[in-house]
Amino acid sequence: MTEHSSVAERAARGKAARAQTPLNSHRGWTPAEDRPDPVALLEEQNRTRVPDLVPVRHGRMMASPFTFYRGAAKIMATDLKDTPRAGLTVQLCGDAHLSNFGVFASPERLLLFDLNDFDETLPGPFEYDVLRMTASFTIAARNNGFSSADIRQVTLEAVRSYREAMIQFSGMGTMEIWYARMSEEELVAAIDVARATQKGKVAKKTSKALAKNALRTAAKARTKDSLQALAKLAEFVDGHYRIISQPPIVIPVRELGETFGLSADETEAAVREQLQSYRRNLQDDRRQLLERFEVVDVAHKVVGVGSVGNRAFIALLQGRDEQDPLFLQVKEATASVLEDHLPPSVYEQPGERVVQGQRMMQAASDIFLGWTKGVQADRYLYWRQLRDMKGSAVVEAMVPMGMTFYAHACGWTLARAHARSGDPIAIAAYLGASDKFDRAITDFANRYADQNDTDYQAFLEAVRTGRLVARGGV
Repeated sequence: MTEHSSVAERAARGKAARAQTPLNSHRGWTPAEDRPDPVALLEEQNRTRVPDLVPVRHGRMMASPFTFYRGAAKIMATDLKDTPRAGLTVQLCGDAHLSNFGVFASPERLLLFDLNDFDETLPGPFEYDVLRMTASFTIAARNNGFSSADIRQVTLEAVRSYREAMIQFSGMGTMEIWYARMSEEELVAAIDVARATQKGKVAKKTSKALAKNALRTAAKARTKDSLQALAKLAEFVDGHYRIISQPPIVIPVRELGETFGLSADETEAAVREQLQSYRRNLQDDRRQLLERFEVVDVAHKVVGVGSVGNRAFIALLQGRDEQDPLFLQVKEATASVLEDHLPPSVYEQPGERVVQGQRMMQAASDIFLGWTKGVQADRYLYWRQLRDMKGSAVVEAMVPMGMTFYAHACGWTLARAHARSGDPIAIAAYLGASDKFDRAITDFANRYADQNDTDYQAFLEAVRTGRLVARGGV
């Protein structure tokens, strides 16, 4: 049963946590003496992945220290287990780097800015997500060639925004927190406020470009729906649409062969069987809506950086006619990398862990979010719409002012997600009103970025010597 403490008792808990785990204890991170070989950790992950796609994963991770970091969640999870904890638990994203934030459509067709990847979600110490997010800004800013002062400013802004937002949420009502969200209009309004504070021609010009880029990203996201996906991913053949073969990124099941230990017909039959199981665990209105669509074609599709090699499919469904498509994405769910070091999920199926964690953290979730058990042993899946007005910032093109604003938006968003599942009063009391926590976490981020550079070089050496095989340009 949930314990209902008074506001004063909850605040006292946060202050007591600060006495036990001082804010400055987050400074001075160094790798553990028995730290595992980072390349070995990646090799361990690769054992359950599609062998032919593992080189593609390595090739994407080779692009830069930042792309390596995106694929190295397991490595960082191992490092985080030894970091200080205040004992304040939230639902973690588990992989809260800056590229896992973006815009997408709410069920009411409003564009929202939020976290958008929950493959590693699990309850755990709130610091884990803050450290993962903050270090990602340091690494991305370095990758973009920012000055030391700008790198520090971007990093500080990410954690400062989290802390100040958590203080804001600590004063809000329970339902007010639950309904809090960052809409497209609010994001644009915040940019306008930031623009108004700029002085000098260069700063004003840069802030104007930031506003235009935000509007452009939102406009582009609005075009990303199933009709747009139909035009890009499908072709009209013999009176019906089918998914275009674009190996190794998109391979229709008719061409898969024995890739997954099943024939092409068996794979397609398995996905169709899974669709029926998936429909059954949707709530009634959404199940009846989905039943108006029939499956037209299915393909394997490579996605992301860290997910490459896990099973991932897209299914093309058709409603009233060929111009009424629905694309669903089906992704394999495995145990969270955090489960190596934190208590295991209460959900038996990893797919349900992902779905329930996403629903807990997001301000609004896809109406077709669901999960199933795969047809093969120890394989689990989760389902969602593909390209449902999704948009993301191009991190590599960001300038310091733009990344600083983005850091502010991400920090606020992560705090809101944590406030939904954790205790914002206790966390805010722990963080405090000063910038001591901000500076301590920024120190960690700088040190971890150095370690990420070292791990990246070890990774490149493993590819150079043939220990790992990489395929670039895919």
